Amino acid sequence: MSPQIAGLLQLTAVIAALGLAYRPLGDHMAKVYSSADHHRPEKWIYKTIGTDPATEMRWPAYLRGVLAFSAVSVLFLYLMQRVQGSLPGSLGFSSIDADQAFNTAASFVANTNWQSYAGEQAMGHVVQTGGLAVQNFVSAAVGMAVAVALVRGFARSRTGELGNFWSDLVRGTVRILLPIAVVGALVLVACGAIQNFAGIHEVGQFAGGTQQWNGGAVASQEAIKELGTNGGGYFNANSAHPFENPDGLSNLFEIFLILLIPVSLTRTFGRMAGSLKQGYALLGAMAVIWLGFSLLMMWTEFAHRGPAFEIAGGAMEGKETRFGIAGSSLFAVATTLTSTGAVNSFHSSYTGFGGGITMLGMQLGEIAPGGVGSGLYGMLIMAIIAVFIAGLMVGRTPEYLGKKIGTRQITFAACYLLVTPSLVLGFTALAMALPTPGTSMTHTGAHGFSEILYAYTSGANNNGSAFAGLDADTPWFNTTIGIAMLLGRLLPMVFVLALAGSLAEQKPVPETSGTLRTDKPLYVGLLLGTILVITGLTYFPALALGPLAEGLAS
Repeated sequence: MSPQIAGLLQLTAVIAALGLAYRPLGDHMAKVYSSADHHRPEKWIYKTIGTDPATEMRWPAYLRGVLAFSAVSVLFLYLMQRVQGSLPGSLGFSSIDADQAFNTAASFVANTNWQSYAGEQAMGHVVQTGGLAVQNFVSAAVGMAVAVALVRGFARSRTGELGNFWSDLVRGTVRILLPIAVVGALVLVACGAIQNFAGIHEVGQFAGGTQQWNGGAVASQEAIKELGTNGGGYFNANSAHPFENPDGLSNLFEIFLILLIPVSLTRTFGRMAGSLKQGYALLGAMAVIWLGFSLLMMWTEFAHRGPAFEIAGGAMEGKETRFGIAGSSLFAVATTLTSTGAVNSFHSSYTGFGGGITMLGMQLGEIAPGGVGSGLYGMLIMAIIAVFIAGLMVGRTPEYLGKKIGTRQITFAACYLLVTPSLVLGFTALAMALPTPGTSMTHTGAHGFSEILYAYTSGANNNGSAFAGLDADTPWFNTTIGIAMLLGRLLPMVFVLALAGSLAEQKPVPETSGTLRTDKPLYVGLLLGTILVITGLTYFPALALGPLAEGLAS
């Protein structure tokens, strides 16, 4: 069997698995967020934090909950790293420097998991499990809560109330993320991933000599890092490490975990909004982009010309032989079209066009299917923009799900779209203009520019993957990427919740013969065109200086 056919079979297997899980998981999540019941462990949590889960919140109160929880999480994780040397289970590692501790705290709270350190050489068991793994759960639950709040904005009328943030946070963690992560960890252990609290020990090497390794609760963290679209690796090699991702089967399972919740949330949206067809329309747009990117990535990596590439059967540089080009390409597309950031290969070693595909996947806003929660509300923002454009074309006030999209709503949507490009392009320009950041670049020219552009694209879009050629463990990059991660996560949530509140206050308008049907293929095509045009106009000049220039020159 040729590697290309094997790749198509892997793609088909992932699609089939997602198809089987789509309906039950999507309906379960809709039930979780719509139920008025609270389980006993949840009630204990509410009592501990002193909140009433039955209290409805308008968008400012909901936002205050998001910001307060995020601020406390950053402070807690920062302090845990700063005192690591005094904690039990530190494996002898010293406390983390201030700038790197800030970067890591911001990264994991922002659901980015950008890592400027080597996990097995810096973090002990307590920080890994009690700090980083915990944030993998709750940061994902925050994103899901904000997405559900926006869905309630469409579903409710004349109220302005969006639910209770603390209830949504706890339910998302306890009823959705935790059960699936437990099952996922067991599957990964069965595949060969490690799960222990072993200390540092020496192992023999094939070529002679020894090397130091430490164990850890790897399988459990790997499961939630993929399921919650977090991406931080227990080891520096991330999901290319055999302790995290042992073989081709575990690789496919991790791709499935990355896509599972973002894909299923479209059914949750349709169920809660009262129209499953609307969820299918969003899913269709996501699927077209994801499938197109996956096929394009495999093509450019298999078809790259040159003697070395032809002997290897394609562009194998930077890829694990146990995954091959197909498994690496599928993983790279899945992780950059979501806010995951886990890597099983070096994106910097991809062909020029292949590296550009990973970068463009993040620059789309990671909406196909996107991060846990963030992908859904990002796609809904694009849906509103597309409806607004259609309304301008026919001279009619646009509507989406029975809600009018007026000046206030489109202002919030436009502000949402401007946040991330401003952070990415602004910080990239500063890094290229100042002399000090440039010393961290491994390469010069187009590829060197791509390293910087990729870093800030990854940080501001809450992705966390890296081009692997950039030394980001410097005060400049730790600080600026940390700021980009926090602003890129929290500022869009401000506009999403403000939009949700304005929609919830409206009275639904009846559908007429002039209403644009947003559950039809014509609208899906308009939505896809809107996404590509907006992204193209925003990022094409920067892409032309980096991956496009490199790809055309090769």
